Amino acid sequence: MTTRTLARQESLLGLRLISPTLLIVIVVVILPVIWTISLAFQDIGLINIQDAGFFGEYTLENFETVFTSAGFWTSLWTTIVYTIGATLGSIVVGLIAALALRRPFRGRGILRAAMLLPYVTPVVAATFVWTVALNPQFGIVNQWGQDFLGWDEPIAFLSQSSQTFTLFGLEVTVPLALLTVIVFEAWRYFPFAFLFIIARLQALPAELDEAAIVDGTSIWQRFRYITLPQLMPVIALLTILRFIFTFNKFDDVFLLTGGGAGTEVVSVRVYEFLTARHDIGAAAAQSLVLAAFLVVFIVVYMRTTRAGEEA
Repeated sequence: MTTRTLARQESLLGLRLISPTLLIVIVVVILPVIWTISLAFQDIGLINIQDAGFFGEYTLENFETVFTSAGFWTSLWTTIVYTIGATLGSIVVGLIAALALRRPFRGRGILRAAMLLPYVTPVVAATFVWTVALNPQFGIVNQWGQDFLGWDEPIAFLSQSSQTFTLFGLEVTVPLALLTVIVFEAWRYFPFAFLFIIARLQALPAELDEAAIVDGTSIWQRFRYITLPQLMPVIALLTILRFIFTFNKFDDVFLLTGGGAGTEVVSVRVYEFLTARHDIGAAAAQSLVLAAFLVVFIVVYMRTTRAGEEA
């Protein structure tokens, strides 16, 4: 009897301790999610938002508007391309940086700290610097391109949807603005991958590399057959995490291009439904569609994490 009473008291104490956090989660997360789901199934605009409530005339018209509106599938494809390109770019650059700074040398600490600057810099400041540097009229990139690379005319990196370049005698057309945004995203978030990978590299046993050197293997062979296999679990985890974070990215794209020039991703489209069309119901429905994709990625992430723990 005493044991039961003690266990009950411990349970009540635990509930009291977590109740403030639980209350915050309910108010900040759960209620807004329920509210968004409710709005997604109602014909609610800015003009009649005061009449909105949890219970109203539910309809599927908002989802029909989202899926049949011009540009939805294009924006979804743009989001996928942007996410894949930015995710792979940030991980590859982070991997190269981690390998370059793996061995001790003079000034390594300063370089490691400098690697974090793109990640810790406020996004408004970072996008402002890039916007000024890539400006076709007075940007330093176009100035250097014309002075040293022989560009015939300035290139509008952030406002031109496509650009044709001549490569080895062949004309290649690239989605210029989208590619620029992808490069920015890879540059801004490669320190995230760098931190994960450099931590794993420091934990690798040095005896493996030393034995491989004694056996006469090359640098590439040591990387391919020794280092890379041991980094794959971390790289897989990074890939899923960065894919989730990038898929619903809004601020970087919006601050750089405003979603124009072929860079309209799904998150920007939610904002346009809300501000340009004043269609709150359609914006909520669009956000639920985005959330549905994210749920799939989160499930993959959880299963991958569980499999890694079991291994």
